[in-house]
Amino acid sequence: MSVTYWCEHAWLPDGVVDSVLVEVDGARIAAVTQGEPGGAERLAGLTIPGLANAHSHAFHRALRGATQAGSGDFWTWRDRMYEVAAALDPDSYLALARAAYAEMALAGITCVGEFHYLHHAPDGRAYEDANAMGHALIQAAREAGLRIALLDTCYLTGGIGMGTAAGNGGHTHLAGTQVRFGDGDADRWANRAGDLAAAYEGQHDVEIGAAVHSVRAVPPEQMPVIAEFSHHHAAPLHAHVSEQRAENAACVEMYAASPVQVLHERGVLGPRSTAVHATHLSDVDIELLAQSGTHICMCPTTERDLADGIGPARTLFDHGAPITLGSDSHAVIDLFEEARAVELDERLATGERGHWRAAELLTAAAGAGHTSLGFPDAGLLVPGAWADLVSVRLDSVRTAGTGGLEAVVFAATAADVHSVISGGRCVVSEGRHTLGDVGAMLTEAIGRVR
Repeated sequence: MSVTYWCEHAWLPDGVVDSVLVEVDGARIAAVTQGEPGGAERLAGLTIPGLANAHSHAFHRALRGATQAGSGDFWTWRDRMYEVAAALDPDSYLALARAAYAEMALAGITCVGEFHYLHHAPDGRAYEDANAMGHALIQAAREAGLRIALLDTCYLTGGIGMGTAAGNGGHTHLAGTQVRFGDGDADRWANRAGDLAAAYEGQHDVEIGAAVHSVRAVPPEQMPVIAEFSHHHAAPLHAHVSEQRAENAACVEMYAASPVQVLHERGVLGPRSTAVHATHLSDVDIELLAQSGTHICMCPTTERDLADGIGPARTLFDHGAPITLGSDSHAVIDLFEEARAVELDERLATGERGHWRAAELLTAAAGAGHTSLGFPDAGLLVPGAWADLVSVRLDSVRTAGTGGLEAVVFAATAADVHSVISGGRCVVSEGRHTLGDVGAMLTEAIGRVR
């Protein structure tokens, strides 16, 4: 079906242009021209490409507002996270992820990178369908109107240099809720993930990628299997990297190398790879990431929520590493907030303003993010690209009196998104999702697992 949209203003590769006609044929953009609206469907405000949430843990949405009382750090927060993980099954995960993804759609997100490690039943045994939880996430994304890169995550051990080591090259065994995450070894992980990839082969709205959870959770000798999976399937490969100083210290103590160096030596870094967080890096780490072409996914709202620190985003970018954005634990689902936080955090760290241009930050939230998830033909309003159009109000109390990309990146919030076309499908109109009351969906789904 062919539909033409008239955009009051649109962000095109050459900048913001007025009175733009975007012709959509099926899931793709057929033509982009300037002209009068005529009988086209009108999109007020500024229309931008769909955004890519490059790092998500859907079940973390149930933690919002539940971990703010008292003090603590990443590790105490993780205990609360495990409580939610222990309560989920394929049906309740479908409901929670569908609601979380619908919230993303309301925020202008048309593609999600789901860092998925909640694979098995609470006792660690496989479901009858070993990929039941993965299938639930894919169904949830489709029902919410998002494409998904399911980053099937290898998670084999409980820690490195933490507590009493029990084999696995100094790593601890999985315990408690963690037993749900593990496949035993990387070969068995690859067999299960391979079955998942085969089930969605040729389905263009789904990308089955891979992930090394972290140097804590995957011994180095297992990592080449995961890297080979990525190469064989030409699929994205993501990893949590240097999120915590304690993780870095344990890694150096065990391997006399930083997490980045360990990943580099095992072939995990490269143009299809993404280092998530990359907060605590040495100069050598920065060069290895940049020279390998590895993407860097910054998640500022989570990194500040968990008191993790501020990563060297601008330095990485200047050295050649593409920057992407993710909402991670979903303390907030708002990629405009993630984008401006990259600049504002840099200001706090340096005492200076103006490190990032609005176009650079929006590219991180759009084109670069889609590419890192295996959808390089998205994130731009050009013929042949995925037909993802996100229209942002320029007359709200936040954006009134502003204009251009700066209005979106430095003033707008997710609440200012009023229309979302995702892969040619209208999923948000006048600020309302086609699924209905997303707040009610979230309340019901979270109530089932808390």
